[in-house]
Amino acid sequence: MLDRGVEIKTPEQIVAMRRAGLVVGETLEVLRAAVRVGISTGELDAIAEDSIRTKGATPSFKGYHGFPGSICASVNDEVVHGIPGERVLAEGDVISIDCGAIVDGWHGDSAISVAVGTVAPEVTKLMEVTEGAMWRGIAAARLGGRVTDISHAVEGFVKRNGRYGILEDYVGHGIGSQMHQPPNVPNFGKAGKGPKIVEGLALAIEPMITLGTKETNVLEDDWTVITTDSSWAAHFEHTMTVTKNGVWVLTALDGGEQMLGSLGVPFGAI
Repeated sequence: MLDRGVEIKTPEQIVAMRRAGLVVGETLEVLRAAVRVGISTGELDAIAEDSIRTKGATPSFKGYHGFPGSICASVNDEVVHGIPGERVLAEGDVISIDCGAIVDGWHGDSAISVAVGTVAPEVTKLMEVTEGAMWRGIAAARLGGRVTDISHAVEGFVKRNGRYGILEDYVGHGIGSQMHQPPNVPNFGKAGKGPKIVEGLALAIEPMITLGTKETNVLEDDWTVITTDSSWAAHFEHTMTVTKNGVWVLTALDGGEQMLGSLGVPFGAI
């Protein structure tokens, strides 16, 4: 443990997190393929739970502080923490799916936003910018750097690509033997601050970006976060670490090798 409760993992523990990350990554690909007009968010949740448990893992989210689902399913102006249920997806919707799994006590956490049929061009761009910002944040992580180097890279990419709202009340986080751990990883701010990035530190990088305001409310279900101006949102997330060889994205099926290579960042799988 280091720097106010930050958990530092051994290489063997990081490898265990990779196993959890692969369960999450594979489950999200199943869900991406399942998204269609007419399917309910509850049906997607059932698919996710079956995928996770079939792989010998446990859903991280189910029962977490009373959350009832295995995924968070957030549609349109719902940014994060949407409860899966009877809502049926319609042509032109966008759904953000957040998924977590536990393998041998270690967590993986990742999220994608998926278009339902054909969506408005500005929604397509929003998803592209949000995913691109996540990868720029991941690519900014270096041994010896600081956590807010990631934050600064996320914010910079978003601002270079348009006028969007960047949520400040909901941020990325440390992850390992628990799903949410120190340190927080904001999606905005100056570089060079926060805990030092060292071997064994694992982080969940997750920009949440809107077409309008950064301000949010929580619905009466005490979970679902919506924008105050009803603007639509996107959410992407990966769990990652930095080894002596480079960056390793634990929830990406290829470990992030392709995207990191395109950004000129060394790939660091153990």
